[in-house]
Amino acid sequence: MELLSPAGNVEKLSYAYAYGADAAYIGLKKFSLRVKADNFYEDEYKKVIELKNKYPGKRLHCALNIIFHDDEIDLLKANLDYFKQYPIDAFIVQDIGIVPLLQKEFPNVQLHLSTQASCVNSESVKLYKSLGFSRIVLGREISLDQIKRIKDSVPDMELEAFCHGAMCIAYAGRCLMSAYLTGRSAQSGFCSHTCRWNFKLQGAKELVQSGKLVLEEEERKGEYYPVFEGDDFTAVLSSKDLCMIDYLKEMKDAGVDSLKIEGRMKSVYYVAMVTRAYRKALDAIEGKISQKEAEPYIAELENVSHRESTTGFYFNKAEADKTTSGASDSKYYLAAQMGKEISGKDFDCLYQTGQDNYKKFKDELDSMHPDAKKARLKDLEIHTDRNVVAFEKKEGWKLYECVALNKIQADSEIEFVSPDFVSLTAKPGEWELISSETGNKLNWVCDNHPCVIYTKYDLPSSTLLRILDPDFVEGQIRDTGR
Repeated sequence: MELLSPAGNVEKLSYAYAYGADAAYIGLKKFSLRVKADNFYEDEYKKVIELKNKYPGKRLHCALNIIFHDDEIDLLKANLDYFKQYPIDAFIVQDIGIVPLLQKEFPNVQLHLSTQASCVNSESVKLYKSLGFSRIVLGREISLDQIKRIKDSVPDMELEAFCHGAMCIAYAGRCLMSAYLTGRSAQSGFCSHTCRWNFKLQGAKELVQSGKLVLEEEERKGEYYPVFEGDDFTAVLSSKDLCMIDYLKEMKDAGVDSLKIEGRMKSVYYVAMVTRAYRKALDAIEGKISQKEAEPYIAELENVSHRESTTGFYFNKAEADKTTSGASDSKYYLAAQMGKEISGKDFDCLYQTGQDNYKKFKDELDSMHPDAKKARLKDLEIHTDRNVVAFEKKEGWKLYECVALNKIQADSEIEFVSPDFVSLTAKPGEWELISSETGNKLNWVCDNHPCVIYTKYDLPSSTLLRILDPDFVEGQIRDTGR
């Protein structure tokens, strides 16, 4: 089975490939149902081409899955030359009105039917095949038994199905709630996730907290949606997150050709960790590694922001009907992205810069009047960030580029994760934080602070640095925005 991961920008595309995706799907500005994702624009096709060359055999799928109005088709036509610069292997399409145009202008690019088209039966699959589609991204409201029936009926059609990520309470995501409350249409890519908002239910708090209050639509007797009251919110239609990591063999046996991970708006950390977990799980069922080897990577899914999990509609509809409450959360936050090793002349240059800066600092201190020097040393005891300490060469240690994304303190315990190992804990004394400008040790850095990390550990390409979130409390609902 193919593993297909989300990529909201070039950076995420790089991590999707590095952490094991066979293919990744992107969106282009104005034509994707995730317009709030960074998406791709201007000359980023050059970086995408570089990535495709770096990871030969990896595929790139492009989502053109909005419902097109005439002016948007005009815009699509005006941007055809731009699109052709991307190394796209397949277009993901909902609106069949653009199919003839794509077939004419991109004769060698496959057509994949978007899940937004809600294709869940073999007769529809046959029809889309006759129109030139080579793959169906099945509607999420389908069971494994139904997938098997479709595969048996149309064996030469590729079937793609979601295996992980956020679900929508609406049918295949066709929701008007966002447009009604905010004027932002989900079908135009502007979903405000209104179903997950925290509503206040006035005058019935005790009843709601009892768990006895449910919604029942007048014409659908016996179908109940629970209403949950928290400390300052009411959750009504918030769906659980899909997680099929334990049932990949069942999906394969049903005829699924491609496993799709949801999340073009999710973080680099999410893309990397979820992709890695499913890569190892797939490798295990395909006999490339043992289940025991895969298990630690699979367990790491718990360390990625998520809500309660569900198997969706795959086994029974009742499971999909269960709602949840609260925001996605994780006990870790992504602190930095690690780059390549700094060695040779570059290492020597930074080392010498640190030594020169330290000597200059020391000479200035020594030239001071004794009283002034005493006062300065006292100040440095209080404000340690003002001290100048050059890093010293250590046998077996290596220097790595580091892009800080959150606060990192030099006296803290940090963890590295990579495509090659589950996690690696570096305790204080096993790593140092150094300015990439001055060559001097740092006590801490934040986002956009230029720094490198000096450590005794070997860090492979695409390593990430994470730190335990001190504010995380197991079982406590908090809205972190992640």
